[in-house]
Amino acid sequence: MIDWKKEKALVLGLARSGSGAVDLLLRLGSKPVGYDAKAPEGETAARLALWEEEGARIVVGEPEAKILDGIDRVVASPGFRLDHPLIRAAEERGIEVLSEIELAYRAADCPIVAISGTNGKSTTTTLIGEILRRDGRRVAVAGNIGRPLCDAVGPYRDYDIVVAEISSFQLETIRTFRPKVAVLLNITEDHLDRHGDFGEYARLKARLFENQGEGDFAVLNYDDPACRKLARNEAPSPVWISQSFFGRIPGVYLRFGEILSTLAGEDLVALERDITIPGPHNRTNALASVAAAKVLGVPNAVIRETLREFPGLEHRLERVAIVNGISFVNDSKATNVDSVYVALQSYDVPIVWIAGGRPKKPSFDKLRDLVAIHVRAMILIGEARRLLDEAFPNVAERYYANSMAQAVLIAYRVARKGDVVLLSPGCTSFDMFRDFEERGRVFKEEVGRLMEREKHDE
Repeated sequence: MIDWKKEKALVLGLARSGSGAVDLLLRLGSKPVGYDAKAPEGETAARLALWEEEGARIVVGEPEAKILDGIDRVVASPGFRLDHPLIRAAEERGIEVLSEIELAYRAADCPIVAISGTNGKSTTTTLIGEILRRDGRRVAVAGNIGRPLCDAVGPYRDYDIVVAEISSFQLETIRTFRPKVAVLLNITEDHLDRHGDFGEYARLKARLFENQGEGDFAVLNYDDPACRKLARNEAPSPVWISQSFFGRIPGVYLRFGEILSTLAGEDLVALERDITIPGPHNRTNALASVAAAKVLGVPNAVIRETLREFPGLEHRLERVAIVNGISFVNDSKATNVDSVYVALQSYDVPIVWIAGGRPKKPSFDKLRDLVAIHVRAMILIGEARRLLDEAFPNVAERYYANSMAQAVLIAYRVARKGDVVLLSPGCTSFDMFRDFEERGRVFKEEVGRLMEREKHDE
């Protein structure tokens, strides 16, 4: 047991995760040092004076190794790479380097449900949290989804359970992190600019199960080849979920329109039509949520009720509006090719696809057949416009747009009644927007302006 009052910790990064770590350390009675290259802005800047009143010391500017003098532990925010000079210097001095989620785990006094995967994490995390809340439990939903995990644990927090979205960045520097329930949805190429290659990325995802033992549960997606491979080595007794396989091994399966659990005999939990969020990927997310709820003892009636009423998340296949029979859908969270793949599969009507932004490493080749089948027209934005144009020769009409306002207007003009205008960029947003949330909000604002113009012209 760590006596934090006697510990001196250095927190690297003062954005969302780092701020949560500084605040937790102060609540634990420690006097941390907080470091960032740039002076914090907004809400974090307003907190600085309060932190310093409580004994924290804040350092801003170029990293200098002397900041490590007297430090017992370093807590690294996800944005700090392992080759950062301060992390390297800490390791050379034998100072333990922890992730924010490791610090949170060490301070937690309630079970943690941890969800990871390349896609679907946020929806699954939120849905599990809602199921547990409807079962009468005091639940915190935290992690990579928005609220730092450190903010949900420790003194002055009183939860029965914490449900946390966990990224590969956060798993890099765990030591003892042991979730009661660990859920891995899928592993496909992403963040290779950080991790180097797919093998390293998959290895980091597997760390979710690294410290689990008797009494813990590992939920994995049987339909994902990388998950099946990982389970042989890292999760020897998994709870499987699947839409395509039905076996007698413990799990939750979709068979003939029924969601069945084999965790204790064969149990009809719900019907497929109880899942109201669209797309085959969301059926996987729902099955994972059901599996987590079942191992935690949630009654079937509560699970069914939550599935029927869960609306999904903002920026994830979010239904925005219908304008003269044309549906507008905001899937701004789709920042990689695999997310777009499941989005294009989610509709059986023609799609006018708004795509582009700052491209990641993986190519768009995987989408070629789906685009040929489902997409009526492509509206291309951002730095990836030419790359996307060249990726789909002789497939669908294509138009270039210089702004989201222009993209929405062009999409509306080329779409026909019954079509879906789908913002599913397949790229990051940083060439045109602060983040994917701002990109999605701007899209919705432009659709709102379009609706007002159309009403005015009637």
